[in-house]
Amino acid sequence: MSAVRPGTGKASGKTLTGDEDFDGLDRVEPTLPGSTYYDPAWYEHELDRIFYREWLYLCHGSTMAKPRSFRTFKIGSQRILLVRGEDGQLRGFHNTCRHRGSILCKEAQGRLTGKAIRCPYHQWAYSMEGDLLATSSLAEAADFDKADFPLYPVHVQEWRGLVFVCLGDDAPDLRDSFERGSDRIEHWPVEDLVVGYTWRKVMKCNWKTFWDNFNECLHCPNIHPELCDLVPIYGRRISGQRDDPHWQDTAESGDPRFVGGLKEGAQSWTSDGVALREPFPNLTPEEIARGQSYFISAPSVFIACHVDYMRSVRLLPLGPEETEIEVEWLFLPETMERPDFDLSKVTDFAILVMQQDAEASELNQEGMRSRRFTEGVLMPEEHWLKRFQDWVRERTDQ
Repeated sequence: MSAVRPGTGKASGKTLTGDEDFDGLDRVEPTLPGSTYYDPAWYEHELDRIFYREWLYLCHGSTMAKPRSFRTFKIGSQRILLVRGEDGQLRGFHNTCRHRGSILCKEAQGRLTGKAIRCPYHQWAYSMEGDLLATSSLAEAADFDKADFPLYPVHVQEWRGLVFVCLGDDAPDLRDSFERGSDRIEHWPVEDLVVGYTWRKVMKCNWKTFWDNFNECLHCPNIHPELCDLVPIYGRRISGQRDDPHWQDTAESGDPRFVGGLKEGAQSWTSDGVALREPFPNLTPEEIARGQSYFISAPSVFIACHVDYMRSVRLLPLGPEETEIEVEWLFLPETMERPDFDLSKVTDFAILVMQQDAEASELNQEGMRSRRFTEGVLMPEEHWLKRFQDWVRERTDQ
């Protein structure tokens, strides 16, 4: 088992004694079985036990702010419709007509032309609250009651401008899904931000493959050289100070290679490290100095929080080896109105990193198809990855 030599990222040949006070793993741990990343039956099991029961992030509420706005989404095999009513309330439904099951809204997003959701097949009409208003039949049977055929609802919560849905019959507490604590973003004005840019990509990998990649930085120096320049500690193949078994030796150095944070002089995740604006007003000195914080709600989203903007990264499964990633860049409206606002400074850098992660995940996905590969092994730095995989195990009874 190899440790990391501070500052080089090269294997040192040292062996852990078991007495180290650090966050890493101190014994060999197996990964999830390789087949769980491509087996169709297991994929359906994960959909049922995870994606059809947990809260899932879909979008920022500003993307459908006006009454009668709608958006549609696909989660596994399930198609979902979100509609904002005249009362300003967001409601969610299965995108399925109660007549014979047709899709109700074909478009990805838009605004209803009237106050009804109308099926494009046989023209059944529903209110924005989901009640059946009218059928297209010349007459209805005496025992037909429109009240018996509302749209199938899904749970929706709009938390600080972030829109979550749950497809389960009984939704758990939303805040229980916030993996590293919602207090991580309490000082960011999430509800006041708007989407300035959206980027989407369909990756040829299982949804867990991308999350595995997110949860470790052993890959960072060779996959993300540009990111390692901005966040020097990543160049040592670790994501946090206490990932190093000997972190105490450099704890007082102040060098971002050892204590984390952005490189000296950098303020934010931009192509030149310069923030687009002054820091959000309620951030603490520590949050400003760190330059990046993360909010996570598995299995669907992580949000990167910077001093001048936020970036949500949403993952939804489309198949055993196909995952959609959607990234939203969130800004204060006045930031985008500044004459010196340069969107590409923000988006180009993050898209580069996302593309690199996607290519690495697809490479990983292909390799796991080997008949000889039954499971892998986790190294000491991959403790967050183990935590994520244990989360999956708990929900799938592994």
